[in-house]
Amino acid sequence: MYFSVDVEADGPIPGPYSMISIGVAVAGFSNGGFTPADPTATTYYRELRPISDDFIPEALAVSGLDREVLLRDGAHPATAMAELSEWVRATAGTGRPVVVAYPACYDWLFLYWYLIRFTGASVFGHSGCLDLKTLYATKAGVRLSQAVKRAMPRHLQSKPRHTHHALDDAVEQAELFANLMAWNGKTTAG
Repeated sequence: MYFSVDVEADGPIPGPYSMISIGVAVAGFSNGGFTPADPTATTYYRELRPISDDFIPEALAVSGLDREVLLRDGAHPATAMAELSEWVRATAGTGRPVVVAYPACYDWLFLYWYLIRFTGASVFGHSGCLDLKTLYATKAGVRLSQAVKRAMPRHLQSKPRHTHHALDDAVEQAELFANLMAWNGKTTAG
């Protein structure tokens, strides 16, 4: 089972900086082929309490979240990661959970670090991650540096816009993933 994950953070790396929100949407299933899911049907979203005093104001501003509100009302990371792990296990059932993200390197870095740090294990294993940027580059036959959303054919792009709200963006990425999985590559006709 593929889970589209988007993370908002107040800096570039976990530890010194904090994951401040996470959105997850079920993107689809693989049973010998790919079946997309309605990404709005099964979701998880949490805003988290920061883990350090350090933050980069410009990074925090991207999400539009208020640090003081997060410090007061955000979920403790251990609670949020335990809930997420339980939700993923229950949702995936007997399927193997795999993260999809664009670009996965950022979201996976925070997600994996937080799961290990606050639960001791990753429900996605150590490598259950698929990068949509690489998937597009491979199918399109372009360099990774050319695998940017604005250069993708319009029929691949998702209808929802990128808002920097973690759940909105997880839903957006799930639609992009479904479009990429259905695409035969290199052609602009869908």
